[in-house]
Amino acid sequence: MTLVWRPGFQFDADASTYIEAVEAADTQALETGVRYAINDFVLGCKADGIWSAIKASCILAGARTLAGALVPLVGAAPTNYNFVAGDYDRKTGLKGDGSAKYLDSNRSNDADPQNDAHLACFITSISPTTGSYLGNNQVAGGFSGIVRNGNLGLILQTRGVSDNIPLINSHLTTGFKGATRDSSTQMTRRYDGTTATVSYSSTTTNNNNYFIFALNSGTSPVAFCSGRISFYSFGESVNLTALDARVTDLINAIGAAIP
Repeated sequence: MTLVWRPGFQFDADASTYIEAVEAADTQALETGVRYAINDFVLGCKADGIWSAIKASCILAGARTLAGALVPLVGAAPTNYNFVAGDYDRKTGLKGDGSAKYLDSNRSNDADPQNDAHLACFITSISPTTGSYLGNNQVAGGFSGIVRNGNLGLILQTRGVSDNIPLINSHLTTGFKGATRDSSTQMTRRYDGTTATVSYSSTTTNNNNYFIFALNSGTSPVAFCSGRISFYSFGESVNLTALDARVTDLINAIGAAIP
C-alpha cells in the first residue's frame, strides 16, 4: 500500500516494510498518524544507536486487527496461543487472561550472549495477581523475566541465578519496564522512569524461548499474566533510558492518532 508522505520527508525502509506488512495483515491502511508514529520510532532508535540491539519485537498496538498486531517489527513472528480479537485494543494492546493465553516469541533465551542481553515491555494494565509479563524458565539457570510477585513487588532481571532476587519493592505500575546486562557482575533495570544498576552476577543461560504473558518452564507455560502489554522486545544489551523514551513516545503517539 502506498504511504502518505510528509513534505520533504521520506519513510525509513525498515519502518515502511513493517507498515506494509501490518496493513497486508489488516487488509486495510493504517491512519497516517499511526504510520508516522511507527516511522518516528524506528528513526529515533536508529539515531540513538539502539535499533541494532533489538532482535525480536512486536508493537502490540496501532494495528487494526490482532493479526496485524502480531506482525513482528523485528525478528520472528510470535506464535499465538488462545488470544482472540476481543483481547486486543488498538490503543492499549493485548490482554492476558491469567490462565491459558500467551505468546511464544520464538526467540531463544540463549540467542544472545550471556552477558549481552535485554528484555523490555510496555505495560498498560497491571496484572492484579502474580504473573509474568514476559520471560523464561524460573527454575533453570539464566532466568530472565518481568514478573509481578504478588503484592511484594516486581521481579525484573536478565540472566539471573534466581527468579526472585533482587526484588524491586512495590513499583506495581504501568509504563516501560526493562532489564539489560553488559557485564557478568552487574545488571541495569529501568522502571518508573528510573534507571538503576545493581551488582548481580549472571549465570549460564538456558535455551528456552521467551514467552509473553507467561513464563516458559521448559515444558509448559506457567505464571500466566492477566495484565495488558502494548510492546515487547528482546535482544542484545541496550540503553534502557533511550529505549523507554522511544517506546513511550510511540505508544502515546499511536493513542493520539487513533480516533
